[in-house]
Amino acid sequence: MGRINYISSYARQENLYSVYETTERKFWRELAKCNQEEFIKSGAGGKCIEARELIIALPESFVDYNSSRLLEVFTNHFKQNYGVECISALHHNKRKTNYHNHLIFSERKLLDEPIEKVAARNMFYNETGKHVRTKKEILDDSGQMRDECRIIPKGEVYERKLFTIKNSRFKSDSFLDEMKKSYTELINIYVRDDKEKLKVFDRKSAYLPMKKIGKNNPKAAQMEADNLQRKRWNQTVDRALLSGVPEQQIIEVRKVQIGRKASLSIQQSGGYPELFINIIEMAIKVLELLIIQLINLTRKFDVKANETQGKLETVLSVKQSDRLKEVEEVPEEEIPAKPKKSARATEYPRLEEIYVKLQQQNRAILQKEQRLGNQEMELHECKGIFKGKKRKELQGEIEQTKKQLELMKQRLTDIVTSCGYQNVRAFLVEHEKSRTEYAWYRQAVSDWKQTYGEGRETQTKSIRARLKKHEEQIKQRKGNPSSVQRRDRGAR
Repeated sequence: MGRINYISSYARQENLYSVYETTERKFWRELAKCNQEEFIKSGAGGKCIEARELIIALPESFVDYNSSRLLEVFTNHFKQNYGVECISALHHNKRKTNYHNHLIFSERKLLDEPIEKVAARNMFYNETGKHVRTKKEILDDSGQMRDECRIIPKGEVYERKLFTIKNSRFKSDSFLDEMKKSYTELINIYVRDDKEKLKVFDRKSAYLPMKKIGKNNPKAAQMEADNLQRKRWNQTVDRALLSGVPEQQIIEVRKVQIGRKASLSIQQSGGYPELFINIIEMAIKVLELLIIQLINLTRKFDVKANETQGKLETVLSVKQSDRLKEVEEVPEEEIPAKPKKSARATEYPRLEEIYVKLQQQNRAILQKEQRLGNQEMELHECKGIFKGKKRKELQGEIEQTKKQLELMKQRLTDIVTSCGYQNVRAFLVEHEKSRTEYAWYRQAVSDWKQTYGEGRETQTKSIRARLKKHEEQIKQRKGNPSSVQRRDRGAR
């Protein structure tokens, strides 16, 4: 009840736009009473959880929608799916940069008819509300009933249940994942700009999730360092995908180098977040080594690939000429319409420009990394008491190169995020689909032109002209029999 009053109070909230309830406040008072009673009976430690809460982040453009109607849609979406009562409030933070919905829902359902239990004899309860067997257990030394102890006489109701037991499903991680997907899909229905569309993080992907740091978190510094390392891993994954490393291989590196090593570290040393940072650092180096190996391997086969491409073009041109010979004349009324570009095919030139930028940036990062390696090697070889100045200069250059690398890697990520994609993988998937459809469109147009277009029309006219000339020659022969006889004698 305290949380419900807090999120729905205009006096306690800086920017409260609307409150929506699916039932009366009396329901929440009875629910709080029921939960507190069950909590006392259980003897569990901690605090009583009277209801559960979801905080749903909304795109800032949703401010333009009617707040009451928007809140009603989002609240009823949950009630229709799970059949429990809800109360929600639409908020903005002080700076109005975080538009969000607080959704509180009941883990219990109201029974159609209350279940009442009648005391078959006098029942005694101690100060904690626990049922005891005899009256002596609630009396003091003077024989008087202790304060806060109570007696329920025979024939009176000692227990009245209004609600079902809690639905254990609401405590599971699978429920939370289900909610993320469900509300992400709902939000995307009302998003007007495709760039604002949301996606649920795929835990099975090659990327690592970032941790949210709340207000006044005592571990904020440690979490920031952890997030920075996770970010570096994700940037390396982007580079690996652009370099052609198979996604499944990257996922395997994550499982072996991060997942298994982290589990082993927890078993041996316990939960130390600083050790996890070191684990990610080693995994990044493994992935960077894969990138370098693949790039070197690609360079070796560039010449062979060009030769194969030339042979393929020759074969295609031969097949193209063979197909021209097999084309038959089609009546004008049966000529189909010229193929049209799909939405994805239309987007291909723009996506190809982005792809080229990504490749150029990736190559620039690789060159900068090679330069960093050379500088570190030179520093390692720079020994002696008379080379102190040189070592200091090299250290300064190395630090400068590292800073430049960080900016270049961030720029690689910014290229795709600025275009509305979650990461490089999401862009590459869309780019490949667009490239396939564009290639299909180009081939379809080429086939159409060869079969029904201007080239076909010219070919058809040429065939007709030759047939007409041949017919005229036959008629001339029939009209001049002597020429036929002379030809026959000459043949004999």
